[in-house]
Amino acid sequence: MAGTFSQIYIHLVFAVQDRASMIQPAWEEELYKYTTGIVQNNKQKMLAINGMPDHIHLFLNIRPSCCIADLVREIKKSTNEWINKKHFAKFKWQEGYGAFSHGHGSVSNVISYVMNQKEHHRRQTFQEEYLGFLKKFDIPHQDEYLFRWIK
Repeated sequence: MAGTFSQIYIHLVFAVQDRASMIQPAWEEELYKYTTGIVQNNKQKMLAINGMPDHIHLFLNIRPSCCIADLVREIKKSTNEWINKKHFAKFKWQEGYGAFSHGHGSVSNVISYVMNQKEHHRRQTFQEEYLGFLKKFDIPHQDEYLFRWIK
Protein backbone atom coordinates (compact mmCIF):
# COMPACT_ATOMS: atom_id res chain seq x y z
CA MET A 1 0.00 0.00 0.00
CA ALA A 2 1.60 3.25 -1.14
CA GLY A 3 0.86 6.63 0.32
CA THR A 4 2.00 9.43 2.54
CA PHE A 5 0.69 9.50 6.08
CA SER A 6 1.36 12.30 8.50
CA GLN A 7 0.22 14.19 11.57
CA ILE A 8 1.84 17.60 11.55
CA TYR A 9 0.39 20.17 13.93
CA ILE A 10 1.60 23.77 13.82
CA HIS A 11 0.62 26.64 16.13
CA LEU A 12 1.17 29.98 14.35
CA VAL A 13 1.30 33.34 16.12
CA PHE A 14 1.72 36.75 14.51
CA ALA A 15 1.06 40.34 15.48
CA VAL A 16 -0.38 43.51 14.00
CA GLN A 17 2.22 46.08 12.83
CA ASP A 18 3.64 47.96 15.82
CA ARG A 19 1.37 45.82 18.01
CA ALA A 20 -1.50 48.22 17.37
CA SER A 21 -4.88 47.03 18.67
CA MET A 22 -6.56 47.07 15.28
CA ILE A 23 -8.52 43.82 15.15
CA GLN A 24 -11.99 45.02 16.10
CA PRO A 25 -14.57 42.85 17.91
CA ALA A 26 -17.16 43.90 15.31
CA TRP A 27 -15.30 42.04 12.54
CA GLU A 28 -12.84 39.65 14.18
CA GLU A 29 -15.12 36.63 13.65
CA GLU A 30 -15.37 37.53 9.95
CA LEU A 31 -11.56 37.78 9.83
CA TYR A 32 -11.26 34.32 11.37
CA LYS A 33 -13.66 32.86 8.79
CA TYR A 34 -11.80 34.57 5.95
CA THR A 35 -8.46 33.29 7.29
CA THR A 36 -9.88 29.77 7.62
CA GLY A 37 -10.90 29.97 3.95
CA ILE A 38 -7.33 30.88 2.96
CA VAL A 39 -5.99 27.92 4.94
CA GLN A 40 -8.53 25.54 3.36
CA ASN A 41 -7.87 26.89 -0.15
CA ASN A 42 -4.23 26.00 0.46
CA LYS A 43 -5.32 22.43 1.30
CA GLN A 44 -4.51 22.67 5.01
CA LYS A 45 -6.85 22.16 7.97
CA MET A 46 -7.67 24.85 10.54
CA LEU A 47 -8.12 23.32 13.99
CA ALA A 48 -8.51 26.57 15.96
CA ILE A 49 -8.24 30.31 15.40
CA ASN A 50 -8.57 33.17 17.85
CA GLY A 51 -6.71 36.20 19.01
CA MET A 52 -6.65 39.61 20.56
CA PRO A 53 -6.86 43.09 19.03
CA ASP A 54 -3.07 43.05 18.50
CA HIS A 55 -2.26 39.45 17.52
CA ILE A 56 -3.68 36.18 16.22
CA HIS A 57 -3.22 32.45 16.88
CA LEU A 58 -3.86 29.71 14.31
CA PHE A 59 -3.57 26.00 15.05
CA LEU A 60 -3.27 23.92 11.91
CA ASN A 61 -2.96 20.35 10.75
CA ILE A 62 -0.71 20.65 7.71
CA ARG A 63 0.31 18.34 4.89
CA PRO A 64 3.98 17.38 4.48
CA SER A 65 4.11 19.37 1.23
CA CYS A 66 3.10 22.61 2.98
CA CYS A 67 5.72 25.34 3.15
CA ILE A 68 4.86 27.20 6.35
CA ALA A 69 6.57 30.41 5.24
CA ASP A 70 4.56 30.46 1.98
CA LEU A 71 1.30 29.78 3.82
CA VAL A 72 1.92 32.54 6.38
CA ARG A 73 2.89 34.94 3.59
CA GLU A 74 -0.37 34.17 1.76
CA ILE A 75 -2.47 34.54 4.93
CA LYS A 76 -0.89 37.88 5.82
CA LYS A 77 -1.05 39.26 2.26
CA SER A 78 -4.67 38.25 1.69
CA THR A 79 -5.95 39.34 5.09
CA ASN A 80 -4.10 42.69 4.81
CA GLU A 81 -5.88 43.36 1.52
CA TRP A 82 -9.24 42.13 2.84
CA ILE A 83 -9.12 44.24 6.02
CA ASN A 84 -7.95 47.36 4.19
CA LYS A 85 -10.68 47.02 1.55
CA LYS A 86 -13.58 45.78 3.66
CA HIS A 87 -13.01 47.79 6.83
CA PHE A 88 -11.20 50.81 5.38
CA ALA A 89 -8.45 50.41 7.93
CA LYS A 90 -4.77 51.08 7.33
CA PHE A 91 -3.90 47.58 8.49
CA LYS A 92 -0.70 45.60 8.23
CA TRP A 93 0.72 42.55 9.96
CA GLN A 94 4.13 42.93 11.54
CA GLU A 95 7.04 41.08 9.92
CA GLY A 96 7.84 37.68 11.35
CA TYR A 97 5.81 35.01 13.08
CA GLY A 98 6.12 32.13 15.49
CA ALA A 99 5.58 28.55 14.34
CA PHE A 100 5.51 25.92 17.05
CA SER A 101 5.04 22.18 16.45
CA HIS A 102 2.95 19.93 18.66
CA GLY A 103 2.38 16.21 18.96
CA HIS A 104 -0.98 14.50 18.59
CA GLY A 105 -1.33 14.12 22.37
CA SER A 106 -1.42 17.89 22.90
CA VAL A 107 -4.00 18.75 20.21
CA SER A 108 -6.94 19.25 22.58
CA ASN A 109 -4.83 21.36 24.97
CA VAL A 110 -3.59 23.62 22.17
CA ILE A 111 -7.11 24.03 20.76
CA SER A 112 -8.33 24.99 24.23
CA TYR A 113 -5.42 27.41 24.66
CA VAL A 114 -6.13 29.13 21.34
CA MET A 115 -9.88 29.32 21.90
CA ASN A 116 -9.41 30.85 25.37
CA GLN A 117 -7.16 33.73 24.31
CA LYS A 118 -9.35 36.47 25.77
CA GLU A 119 -9.38 34.84 29.19
CA HIS A 120 -5.70 33.94 29.03
CA HIS A 121 -4.65 37.53 28.30
CA ARG A 122 -6.36 38.83 31.40
CA ARG A 123 -3.41 37.30 33.26
CA GLN A 124 -0.53 37.55 30.79
CA THR A 125 0.62 40.07 28.18
CA PHE A 126 1.38 39.08 24.61
CA GLN A 127 5.07 39.77 25.24
CA GLU A 128 5.09 37.40 28.23
CA GLU A 129 3.19 34.80 26.21
CA TYR A 130 5.50 34.98 23.18
CA LEU A 131 8.72 34.95 25.21
CA GLY A 132 7.24 31.97 27.09
CA PHE A 133 6.79 30.09 23.80
CA LEU A 134 10.39 30.78 22.81
CA LYS A 135 11.59 29.50 26.19
CA LYS A 136 9.27 26.46 26.26
CA PHE A 137 10.32 25.39 22.77
CA ASP A 138 13.99 26.19 23.49
CA ILE A 139 14.24 28.58 20.54
CA PRO A 140 17.35 30.75 20.62
CA HIS A 141 16.63 34.36 19.74
CA GLN A 142 18.01 37.87 19.88
CA ASP A 143 15.73 40.50 21.36
CA GLU A 144 16.39 42.97 18.53
CA TYR A 145 14.82 40.51 16.05
CA LEU A 146 11.62 40.02 18.01
CA PHE A 147 8.40 41.95 17.52
CA ARG A 148 8.54 45.65 18.28
CA TRP A 149 7.08 45.72 21.77
CA ILE A 150 4.85 48.55 22.91
CA LYS A 151 5.81 49.84 26.33
